[in-house]
Amino acid sequence: MDVVNRYITINNHVNGAPQHSVFELKASPLSLSLDPASNVVIVKNLYVSIDPYQLNRMKSFSASQKTSDFAVAIVPGEAIDTYGVGKVVASTNPEFDKGDIVVGLLNWGEFTVIKAGGMLNKLNPMGFPLSYHVGILGFSGLTAYAGLFEICKPKKGEKVFVSAALGSVGNLVGQFAKLSGCYVVGCAGSKEKVALLKEKLGFDDAFNYREETDLNSTLKRYFPNGIDIYFDNVGGEMQEVAVSNMDINGRVAVCGVISEYLDSKKRAAPSMIEVIYKRIKIQGFLAGDYLNIFGDFLSATCDHLRTGKIQPLEDISDGVESIPSAFISLYRGQNIGKKIVKIAEE
Repeated sequence: MDVVNRYITINNHVNGAPQHSVFELKASPLSLSLDPASNVVIVKNLYVSIDPYQLNRMKSFSASQKTSDFAVAIVPGEAIDTYGVGKVVASTNPEFDKGDIVVGLLNWGEFTVIKAGGMLNKLNPMGFPLSYHVGILGFSGLTAYAGLFEICKPKKGEKVFVSAALGSVGNLVGQFAKLSGCYVVGCAGSKEKVALLKEKLGFDDAFNYREETDLNSTLKRYFPNGIDIYFDNVGGEMQEVAVSNMDINGRVAVCGVISEYLDSKKRAAPSMIEVIYKRIKIQGFLAGDYLNIFGDFLSATCDHLRTGKIQPLEDISDGVESIPSAFISLYRGQNIGKKIVKIAEE
């Protein structure tokens, strides 16, 4: 039996903001009749993740391409891999059967062919929507959990600042920090997002950075006694002023520098005098560094979801053809929470 597999590629490298013209929707026949010796799994993709870091993979060069297996360069014309959830439709791999729900590295497309050794695991949804396992119970959630608890180690009463606080990671960092008894302030790019942070997610306060003409003064207003923890998703000027407003022994978890993804000239230059004399810890990290705590993260987050202590935020588009628009929306500040594309019904 053959099916048609539609998938998204790029037709050229992307240097700057992503545009619709660089993406192509391709289609190719795919046989579901497998050679018994092939040890292959064919997955019907159900939900796929849309993440800002993919832009660095699309560039002609990025330092990130050399440092992580998950960030290798994307070759124009080839399928683009991403984290996702799917259903096995054919398998000669003895570990997977037709009908299994799985999670792992899939493609921005309708089907994924996964050879032996590929990143794929059976999924127990545990009563939650499958989309949760792409975001809040997947790498976005692990990133928030590990960055906050393993790097920043919050203590009750500490003051936490989160940039891009309504993004897939930032919204969870703020919620985890509140559950730890911290005072939490987030920034976002619209009045509507600020309202969501305070009214739905329980942030103590929030501000629209687009309305602030002097970010240094803004942070002094919200943190008159200094910031203990800064969870950085944006880099650039925001990182600089956050470091300048840190308290002694402050901790900075550098999760993303989205401002630099678009413009390398916007590299942050935090004051090293501040870092030295305030004994500030600044650490970059990847979720893959903390797979050893995935079980602890999953257990804690599931408990919080069941008790309503954490609110999931998902922004779901429909259909493989919506992937380019979904990705571009990340760089226009149009997403609320975790951006996901639903490819098909189970």
